[in-house]
Amino acid sequence: MGTEADSVCSIGALAARTGVNAETIRYYERIGLLPRPRRTDGGHRLYDHGQRKRLVFIRRARELGFSVEEVRELLRLVDGGDHTCAEVKSVTVRHLADVRRKLADLGKLERTLGTISARCAGGLVPDCPILDALFEDGLG
Repeated sequence: MGTEADSVCSIGALAARTGVNAETIRYYERIGLLPRPRRTDGGHRLYDHGQRKRLVFIRRARELGFSVEEVRELLRLVDGGDHTCAEVKSVTVRHLADVRRKLADLGKLERTLGTISARCAGGLVPDCPILDALFEDGLG
């Protein structure tokens, strides 16, 4: 079993172990997602196992597209200690609905780009139906 000295690490080591850039770690500290670590007499940050675990949680949530505010909400539930699975699911279901809206928007975007690019022969003339479509205001 490791000692406390084995369980603390510098910001560089934390970044390497978690795959989170050191500047991003500092940012998460500034905005309050990650508690500020204790410091050595020389001012170097020392992160413990709990902070590493929390940072991995934040990284995974961000990889899944949760916003900073959604991550903050999930962490508030965890930090409160009396959260229910239903509360966590509620945050996740709201996020899923947002992802689905974005996918629908991307589908529309794909169809529109496909339509306007299909109008263009890609010739050497200056007239371009893609540019014409971009200049349309859609109000006519």
